[in-house]
Amino acid sequence: MTHVIISAATIFLFLCLSPLTSTADTTAVLDINGRPLQAGCNYYILPVIRGRGGGLTMTSKNATELCPLYVAQEDHEVSNGLPLKFYPVNPKDKRISLSSDLNFVFDAATTCVQSTGWSLTIEMETGRRYVGTGGEIGNPGVETVDNWFKIEKDGSGKYYYKIVYCPGVCNFCKVMCGDVGVFIEKDGRRLLGFSDQPLLVMFKKA
Repeated sequence: MTHVIISAATIFLFLCLSPLTSTADTTAVLDINGRPLQAGCNYYILPVIRGRGGGLTMTSKNATELCPLYVAQEDHEVSNGLPLKFYPVNPKDKRISLSSDLNFVFDAATTCVQSTGWSLTIEMETGRRYVGTGGEIGNPGVETVDNWFKIEKDGSGKYYYKIVYCPGVCNFCKVMCGDVGVFIEKDGRRLLGFSDQPLLVMFKKA
């Protein structure tokens, strides 16, 4: 008798590559091919409007500080940036839904001693809210409230979205909700943070 051993990684890869459709589920976030985003699979976050930067990546806030890392937009519009995974607040959810609490995590290695999960960071001098990294994955509650983001529908395009910080993982926490847009720093770095002009994005399977 021949025994076939299938690893968990193989099963996970198969799930990520499966051609899911979005028939009756109107709350599913869709990629540019019209397929629902799947939890734990790699995607690129790309700007809808070209000519103003490329996909998302990580960078230090300035040239003198190598760490911590912040979420940024690539300078070159042809760049996809770094792939990311999305983890829903309910680990049993296999698809990514609109307006649901999510961890955004870059699938990349860094030299900084921190996770690549997104986390809201406040600059004390200016009060500006940036999207940094170092966020804990999972464990929803008051201690991780800075690490949860949402995807909302925006724009006229079928696959156009925006990223929002407005976590619902802590019922008694008072949080300041906001759309995520792009700040252009003096040295040209395109850092993500709260903005009155949200970055309109779409998702591409990596």
